[in-house]
Amino acid sequence: ERHALRLGAERMAERDRAEAELRAAEQRHRLLADNATDMILVIDRAGVVTYVSPASRELMGYDPDELVGRKPNEFVHPEDRDDVVRAREQVAADDGTITVTCRIRHRDGHYVWIEARVRRMIDAETGELREGQAIVRDVSERVKAEAALRESVERLAAAEQRFRTSFEAAPIGMALSDLDGRFIQVNDALCAITGYTREELEEMSFQELSHPADAGRDREMMDALLSGEQSTYWMEKRFVDVVGQVVWVAVHATLVRAADGRPQHFLGQIQDVSERVRYEAQLQHMADHDPLTGLLNRRSFERELNQHIHRIQRYGAEGAALVLDIDQFKHINDTLGHKVGDELIVKVAQTLRTRLRESDVLARLGGDEFAVLLPRGGRREAETVAESILAAVRAQSVVTAAGRRRPITTSIGIALFGESEGLSAEDVLVHADLAMYDAKEAGRNRWATFSSHERSPSRMKARITWAERIRDALEEDRFTLYAQPIVDVRSGAVRQYELLLRMLDERGEVIPPAAFIGVAERFDLMQELDRWVVKRAIRHMGEQRHAGRELVFEVNISGSSTGDPELLTIIERELRENDVNPINLVLEVTETTAVANIPGAQRFASRLAELGCRFALDDFGAGFGSFYYLKHLPFDILKIDGEF
Repeated sequence: ERHALRLGAERMAERDRAEAELRAAEQRHRLLADNATDMILVIDRAGVVTYVSPASRELMGYDPDELVGRKPNEFVHPEDRDDVVRAREQVAADDGTITVTCRIRHRDGHYVWIEARVRRMIDAETGELREGQAIVRDVSERVKAEAALRESVERLAAAEQRFRTSFEAAPIGMALSDLDGRFIQVNDALCAITGYTREELEEMSFQELSHPADAGRDREMMDALLSGEQSTYWMEKRFVDVVGQVVWVAVHATLVRAADGRPQHFLGQIQDVSERVRYEAQLQHMADHDPLTGLLNRRSFERELNQHIHRIQRYGAEGAALVLDIDQFKHINDTLGHKVGDELIVKVAQTLRTRLRESDVLARLGGDEFAVLLPRGGRREAETVAESILAAVRAQSVVTAAGRRRPITTSIGIALFGESEGLSAEDVLVHADLAMYDAKEAGRNRWATFSSHERSPSRMKARITWAERIRDALEEDRFTLYAQPIVDVRSGAVRQYELLLRMLDERGEVIPPAAFIGVAERFDLMQELDRWVVKRAIRHMGEQRHAGRELVFEVNISGSSTGDPELLTIIERELRENDVNPINLVLEVTETTAVANIPGAQRFASRLAELGCRFALDDFGAGFGSFYYLKHLPFDILKIDGEF
């Protein structure tokens, strides 16, 4: 009995210790739960909450007592309840834990994303589900970050798809290349530009595709982008296509960097600009060259002269300038027609080409006047070239109206660059021009060299005196206008007049234009003459209108005046002050003059149209390619050359 009592007492003591340890463990667990940042729930077999940790205040806005006796499903977002039910069923069926993410309602009505780690508790004696425990954590920030990441990934994927679509469908060439310039990816447009297939291009680099003269520019472009010196790079360069032809392209390149700033690859946009480059080259050629002969025009020749003058200022005087014209050309033009005159000018131009070196510069200054720049040599070399030109031109001829061959000669003036210091291009041309007139006065068909020491002062003075006489006549109003009637061949009525300029000498005698127009052109006096003519014409129109007569006047102006803004200002002012109908004023320019400066003639004609005046193109057919230029000149009246 004593033994049995002892055993019973030991068992009771052991049970008391176990219960004490259990209470202590529960106390520790309760203490941990009460101080945990995560919300801890205990749920009975009926799904009712029997315990909630104080973290519920932070997570849900409820005191623990307010949640005890309620079911968690009440607070779950409607869209998430099915997931929670499935999770609870899975916990009941399986032995273990499960994690579920859902939204639960906060006291203020908004929903909080939580992650619940649910674990079932089994009664050790009965083996039945006793209760469940859940540890609930606020994962709103994590869910927000994951959503942002997903959205970013989706945006990135969409952007990549848009880029890929734009890349492939772009109407201009597109290329991705590595940091060495080798193509990674190209589109069909670049294949069309170069003639290579994608596979071929993606085995090549920018440098291999480039014209040898432009290959170094690719390296400059990449270095500028990699160094950060430029964020984008634009250039025009040449590619060589699959059959070896040159293709002009405009390249716009950008360096693409990773998020950390590391260079990844180059993105290039390549546009075929060959047609534009060809068109610009044609326009530039038209601006720089004479349309009849294809030689440089006066402006281009003066540019070459100025460049040579800059060289000799640095390295010393060398070379010469020659000016020549065809003897008796006006007589040939008047008797045989403009067509023969044009053909002769072309023939002389071709002859001059054969007598000059590649380094020499040949130009047509206008009319039958040519100029040559010899950049090397001195007096002896220049005179040798002049003698060669004389002989070559003498070998040419024209057929007269009687069927006879008439020989052609020329007179040449030479100006040496070492003759005087500080000369401008215009000075050199004036010296050569004066020497050419010396050659003409000496009998033509010869050359003469300008010399400031040996030159006859009387002959030089004669040229300059004519220029002074023109200036004096302008100041003293000793010019007059003759009105040549233009008759309507159907009715015989005079519809309008063409004004012809004449100069009066000191005694009032009439001087024909052939005596002074050439000098006026050489001494840049034509713009002043044109201004005088226009002012006088408009004022006379005003006087006639006030007297009851409406007159239409055609006024000839020189090519240099088409670029004179003061002339347009004068026209506008005089029309307004004299109350003249602008439609009655016709400004007339010869075709060869207009073609020599198409852009200037276009601007002049357009401004005349704005003022209400008319524009006439005279001597149409005197030059080559006349029909081509009709597209570019907005004329109102076309005066067809008689020979044409």
